[in-house]
Amino acid sequence: MSPVLFKLGNFTIYTYGVFLAIGVICSIYLLLQESKRQGCDQNIVFDLAFVVLVSGIIGARLLYIILNIGFYFEDPKEIIMLHHGGLAIFGGFISGFICAAIYLRIKKISFLKIADLFSPFIALGHSIGRIGCFFNGCCYGKPSKFGIYFPSQKAVLIPAQIIESFLLLLLFIYLRTIQSRKHKIGRVLVSYLVLYSLIRFCVEFIRGDSEVIYFGLTIFQLFSIAFFIFGLIIYSYGRKKS
Repeated sequence: MSPVLFKLGNFTIYTYGVFLAIGVICSIYLLLQESKRQGCDQNIVFDLAFVVLVSGIIGARLLYIILNIGFYFEDPKEIIMLHHGGLAIFGGFISGFICAAIYLRIKKISFLKIADLFSPFIALGHSIGRIGCFFNGCCYGKPSKFGIYFPSQKAVLIPAQIIESFLLLLLFIYLRTIQSRKHKIGRVLVSYLVLYSLIRFCVEFIRGDSEVIYFGLTIFQLFSIAFFIFGLIIYSYGRKKS
């Protein structure tokens, strides 16, 4: 693993942050290209992307802190050490979803249509970000003789980050396939919610940093179930609206 990419004097460039930046830049660039193809207002799309990005990072960080509150009580300065990792994606989904809904409500724009536009590129950014997790040594898998040696854990572990990154990349390709064809409004969003929920639910079984809490499941598997149900609710709503 290589948490630090390089140093320039006292200035340190962290691999995790670099991959997050690459994910954001690639996703927003492709998002704007697709929004142009669909004839959307690119200024609104860019502004919304900024809203979702900022609120998503804040929400993801906040949920991670809540889930690890004991650690941050002992060392409060770690709260702002984002380069050390520590983003709970479901917190980002919730905060980003709420802020996007408010923004689009103000602009009087269809939420489902814009959510369909954004969904594939969120999956892509997430996929690239998971590579940063791998180099950072966080979000690691369970011990396995067929895994990779993680110096931070001093053990051979399943590279859960790379597995999830690959599955998210496949999800991105699938969602883009749906997006490029004629489809019912909301289908891309529903596909994203349902399929990512399944991906994360399964990946949690090989994660080594998630504590089992209820019914033999981790907190993120419970979140996955909730988001899966939420996706089905949106699907039902979309069918009724149609």
